[in-house]
Amino acid sequence: MADQDDAGRAGAEFLWGLRERPVKQPRLALTVDRIATAAIEMADAEGIEGVSMQRVAASLDVTKMALYRHLTNKAELVAVMIEMAVGDPPDLSAIEGGWRPRIEHWAELMRGTWRRHPWLPTATVGDRAIGPREIGWTESALSAFDGTPLLGAEKIDAVFVLSGHIRNSQVAALSGTQPWTSDRRTRGDIGELMRRNHNQFPHILAALDDARNAPADNSWAFGLEQILRGLASLIDERATTKPLRRAK
Repeated sequence: MADQDDAGRAGAEFLWGLRERPVKQPRLALTVDRIATAAIEMADAEGIEGVSMQRVAASLDVTKMALYRHLTNKAELVAVMIEMAVGDPPDLSAIEGGWRPRIEHWAELMRGTWRRHPWLPTATVGDRAIGPREIGWTESALSAFDGTPLLGAEKIDAVFVLSGHIRNSQVAALSGTQPWTSDRRTRGDIGELMRRNHNQFPHILAALDDARNAPADNSWAFGLEQILRGLASLIDERATTKPLRRAK
């Protein structure tokens, strides 16, 4: 009975203004940054395929038409998402030791960004709008080779190869290094099927057996080391010989 009396008293106080009404929080203004942030959170959790204008609008408690006052379509949204997710490009000028520690630092930072946002490899392909931050990452990588005897085209190609390695190792880490390491629920135990037919796949099986004790992320470290070793060899060669200019 006391509980009912307390509830009735509280209700009366509220109606008569004797108890302070909760302050209604003002709705945050809808901005491109807010929209992109919500979309990035969705993509981080579910992949870029799970992002739609309708779902992003619902997560912000607005109508889809409200989004279209700020962004023309999903392609424009994805472009803003990428630009926000990649962040500001790194300044490598303070890193000592020459080109190699600079480009290694850049590669690790880029890889970290793609691991935080695993949808980036998928979203950053094809003909699309590219923003200054994303281009700035390429500018940063090229700055690592400043002072080396590499030709301009070779510097660009080196960054292209490194970016491809980051993309490939990230995609492999998401889906399994090879099909037989992917989710058994969707593909079945392909490794076991291969062993039953071992005469067809002797080299793969031998390599897998030999790699059992290798670190889980060995492909990243191995690939990066081979790329940098090859660049070091080319840079050393360029230091002692005059390079031939590529035909235009």
